[in-house]
Amino acid sequence: MSGHSKWHSIRHKKAIVDAKRGKAFTRLLKEVTMAARLGGGDLQFNPRLRLAIEKAKAGNVPRDNITRAVRKGTGELEGFRLEDAHYEGYGPGGVAVYVEAATDNRNRTVSDVRHLFSRHGGNLGESGSVGWMFEKTGQFLVAKDQASEDALIDIVLDNGGADVLDEGDHWDLRSPPEAFARVQQALEAEGIRRESEELAMVAQQQVHVEGADARRVLRLLEALEDHEDVTHVWANCEMDDDDLQPAS
Repeated sequence: MSGHSKWHSIRHKKAIVDAKRGKAFTRLLKEVTMAARLGGGDLQFNPRLRLAIEKAKAGNVPRDNITRAVRKGTGELEGFRLEDAHYEGYGPGGVAVYVEAATDNRNRTVSDVRHLFSRHGGNLGESGSVGWMFEKTGQFLVAKDQASEDALIDIVLDNGGADVLDEGDHWDLRSPPEAFARVQQALEAEGIRRESEELAMVAQQQVHVEGADARRVLRLLEALEDHEDVTHVWANCEMDDDDLQPAS
């Protein structure tokens, strides 16, 4: 896989979410609120909330802000309500795009997302148009100097995980969503640092884009990531590392 990257690696390399700290705070806190609303405030029984809080802490979000976000989600604070939403469409080069959002105004958000797709050479589709191409999966990216493939395979399989993939400069560990917390805890217990970890919408097949199409796809995906209501963007693109240039 050396020399080109899939979208999960592209997101990691470009650090899109953290590029603008203020908006990154907003997205991280919205994910905390949504996780608490959907699964309750008990971390033991809500792995999505546990992960959201860990990401918020890693993003240097103040503890008081995180606590307030949880209370908003559980309904302890009145006058604030977010809804989960997702949008599906195609970008340049036939790249499938799946967008997750947390919104207090569905009409506004879908209008904004449609405009971003259109502006950057894509098309917003109907619900289900590309969702079938993605599967909710626990995903951990581990640098190769952290552990051997054999050691990681043992950890993953012993804790309900599914696979360890070779992605060039790192290992890509996969697990069913229900095994995510067990694999995460096992890696932590072994002192294995993860470059990223998340419950991801993983594409089942990839579309290679290059040159002008690659740059247009990046502009679309970065614009979607930058929207204040968007919490995650997933795509089935892969591209040469040479095309990973700052969008303009």
